[in-house]
Amino acid sequence: MRKITNRAFSLLLIAVLVICGMGMYLMNYIDKGEDWAKYFSRVNSGSSGVLMDRNGQVLAAFGKGVENFSQDAETRVANYHVTGDYWGRTGSGILSRYWSGMQDFSLFTGMTKSENSVLPLSIDTRLNKVIYEALLAQDPEAKGMMMLCNYKTGEMLGLVSVPSLDPMAENTSPPDGAYINRCLSASFTPGSIFKLITAAAAYEQIEDIDERTFYCDQEYDIAGVTITCTGTHYEQTFEQALSNSCNCAFAQIAVMLGQDTMVDYVTRYGFLDKQELSGISTVAGSYPTEFVGDPELAWSGIGQSTDLVCPYTMLRFLCAVANGGELVEPSLILSEAAPKSTPYMEPATADRLKQMMNFNVVDHYNGEENFPGLRLCAKTGTAELGDGNSHAWFVGFLADDKHPYAFVTLIERGGYGLSTAGPIANEVLQWAVENIEPKK
Repeated sequence: MRKITNRAFSLLLIAVLVICGMGMYLMNYIDKGEDWAKYFSRVNSGSSGVLMDRNGQVLAAFGKGVENFSQDAETRVANYHVTGDYWGRTGSGILSRYWSGMQDFSLFTGMTKSENSVLPLSIDTRLNKVIYEALLAQDPEAKGMMMLCNYKTGEMLGLVSVPSLDPMAENTSPPDGAYINRCLSASFTPGSIFKLITAAAAYEQIEDIDERTFYCDQEYDIAGVTITCTGTHYEQTFEQALSNSCNCAFAQIAVMLGQDTMVDYVTRYGFLDKQELSGISTVAGSYPTEFVGDPELAWSGIGQSTDLVCPYTMLRFLCAVANGGELVEPSLILSEAAPKSTPYMEPATADRLKQMMNFNVVDHYNGEENFPGLRLCAKTGTAELGDGNSHAWFVGFLADDKHPYAFVTLIERGGYGLSTAGPIANEVLQWAVENIEPKK
């Protein structure tokens, strides 16, 4: 009798263990079944796909257990942060998202789908090569980025982050920061390019801003704290203050606006939010939203303090300014559909910023010599980092219906925006104007 009881108990224990094991398996299957299936489908996938640029050049192709990239090494390196890789090492390439999307999984069959497709991108690989070479021309070990977008159609024509790497190489010792997409996945102290946001708020909120003048003798005292400027500008108008990139003037303007107003404009323009580029999430920026007092508010209004800006978010802002206040959301996917725009800022504000940014080029950047033939509207930024170094920014757009290009250029710890980032932007824009055919 005791043997029968022991056997029954053993059978019951085995049954409980089997049920628990099946339960754990089902839970793991629901949670990780898709990952398992996709892992094994890498070598036996029913799907195939081709990723190509706007001109039909193949950037990557996969199918039947084979995962390839362009046969040209320069193309692979210059476009790495656009394509990414099949393993998601950079975290922001479109290839891993595209490949994953073609491997749809069913919990009931445990199978991925079979599909063949071609995904054309808006990127011009020739332009990306030009950008890549221009970013590294002054310093082969530079860290930085540049994006160039058609603000009328939203087509992202160029997107490059350096350092980069070849996804087909072993990359046992990749350059430091090579997997970071500085266009989308990083934020930086903006310095004086942030004065564009402060200027937009001032134009809308300070009724007589264009009639006011601001005095600068290289220092301005706010509640016992000295705001320093890079020059002595004396009496200047609002427009001249932006052209001079005057810290004293824009510190005063930020305090006049008040912190609540500044936070409102930074928020409404999306600088505190994560954005999305063709399904790829970007990082959020930073701005002091809690009370900091007038001196710190003054520094924040000129792009210092705790300000951080994602380059892509700045590009969206510039696209809207260039397009009369309407934003055509940038995209990496080449689409035949007509672009849709949404209101981003008041048209009058966009027009005023456009005038002021063009005045910057004419009045302060020696436009005819440094940017010959370009109808350029721009703003420099020299973002101080507190250790004697500064990020070099140059951002803007062409007021040119035939070549409607907005751009953001950044060299980390590169020094002055105009002398470091300005020549890079000029080289790339000159090439784009001569070589990129508009979409028909």
